[in-house]
Amino acid sequence: MRAVGRARALVRVRLRAWLRLRARLRLRARGRVPVRARVLAAAVLALGPVAVSAGGCSGPTTASGGPDTSDSTVSTGPGAPSAATPLEPLPAAVPAALAPYYAQQPTWQPCDGGFECTTFRVPMDYDRPGDGDLTLSAARATAETSGSADPRLGSLLLNPGGPGGSAIEYLEAVARTYDRAVHAHYDLVGLDPRGVGRSNPVSCLSGDRMDAFTAADLAPGNQRAVDALVAADKEFAEGCRKQAGPALGHLSTVESARDMDVLRALLGDERLNFVGKSYGTFLGATYAGLFPSRVGRVVLDGAMDPALDSVTGNRTQAGGFETAWAAFAKDCAKREDCPLGRTEQQAGDQLTALLAAIHADPLPSTDHGRRLTGSQATTGVVQAMYAEFLWSQLRTALTDAEAGDGTGLLKLSDAYYGRAADGSYPNLMSANTAVNCLDLPAPFGSPEDVRRALPDFERASPHFGRDMAWMALTCAYWPVRATGAAHTIRAAGAAPIVVVGTTRDPATPYDWARSLAGQLESGRLLTYDGDGHTAYGQRSACVDGAVNRFLLTGEAPEQGKRCDS
Repeated sequence: MRAVGRARALVRVRLRAWLRLRARLRLRARGRVPVRARVLAAAVLALGPVAVSAGGCSGPTTASGGPDTSDSTVSTGPGAPSAATPLEPLPAAVPAALAPYYAQQPTWQPCDGGFECTTFRVPMDYDRPGDGDLTLSAARATAETSGSADPRLGSLLLNPGGPGGSAIEYLEAVARTYDRAVHAHYDLVGLDPRGVGRSNPVSCLSGDRMDAFTAADLAPGNQRAVDALVAADKEFAEGCRKQAGPALGHLSTVESARDMDVLRALLGDERLNFVGKSYGTFLGATYAGLFPSRVGRVVLDGAMDPALDSVTGNRTQAGGFETAWAAFAKDCAKREDCPLGRTEQQAGDQLTALLAAIHADPLPSTDHGRRLTGSQATTGVVQAMYAEFLWSQLRTALTDAEAGDGTGLLKLSDAYYGRAADGSYPNLMSANTAVNCLDLPAPFGSPEDVRRALPDFERASPHFGRDMAWMALTCAYWPVRATGAAHTIRAAGAAPIVVVGTTRDPATPYDWARSLAGQLESGRLLTYDGDGHTAYGQRSACVDGAVNRFLLTGEAPEQGKRCDS
């Protein structure tokens, strides 16, 4: 899912409902037995929307504001501005004050029907170890070895993105369908990052208040509406401050990457093997920058660009969703059940008219009297941009909305936020915002800042730019100051790192992958020419083959390798 504030949530977050639905569909497709933040800019879990990270320029763009995908040449381009400070590695030796954490002997216990779970301690503040600890949770599915032909290669950590996506939930959803050869050689491991899932989760609002927060007007047309939006953002931030306490200032990506190194040691691995999706790519790249000599086989799929400031990151992500919308509209126009006309232009015009109508008069739904607001309708459309298999659901939802029923779009919006049928929410959005607001300075400090930026956002994305600009206001009211800033990551001396980019990825625009691969000294760009958010394990035998070969043999794909849809 997002850049900074609510907007960044799209790029870094993956909703549980989205994840579970995808897992079920993949199981059906394979014939096997079965086993997502208000910050609308970066998303899920690698499975759902991602929230954008902050960023500078994203590089060449198309007329629609999306990335130029005319070639797959690795380029730092303007996406890695000279003003971005390089991330410096930490000392190779473990400091004496941290030695007790690295020397823990966690006990793995059976859990969750066939998995093993454990907990371990990390310092809340790595600059002051011993001055308060956090307890983190991890789970694993041990390697499915079948004999000497399947030598164990160690542990493979998985992270689905967010920030805020539970790696434990992700592991338990995909372990039984993960590539058999890879699982035969690796223990698959999920670590819930600090503040997420089972690891000291931060939660800011009750279900009913979260309903109000997600329904708040993100296209305020008058001062009263602006005041209401600001009040909602402030209520959310204050809820987080009260619930999380001092830990709220220690949920950054850098700290989570250091936690991963503790777990690596506790697992007995000399090097970290890792597959990160969406925000997980930022987490994995940060690890590589801090601990380059401990990089094993690392795959970063649906890459974020750490060199981007928060304003640029949110704006370019909006352009990514516009690019995805254009692909959807083009496909929709060819289908008999398309409710938006027979050309891409007609589809765009009708969507604009529909969203404006819903904004003026929210639609009823069949969900206990809830009404679909314009902001929720936009979020529902955004949710469907994450994966092609959701396009048919979106066509039906738009048809129903044209007829006055908002149920379908409301369900898509709920899936984005992870809202359950009983009205409860996971801590996804709370964690997403908490991490994003620490990782980068707020993109906007006031509604006036947003208004000044609106023309640029709307040029990048006529359909989603306005909402995403207002979504990025949340961090202006965050109770703790940002500890991070835009930076480049070189990871000098690290083993090859595979960066996967999808040309029409809505949440992590393709140019971000090009930039990250160009920053990393050992980065190898693998391009998937297609639609949807992330590529490995989803739709391309070419991508899967290249990534699996790397994980199993260490042979990285040639630079600039391209896989077509």
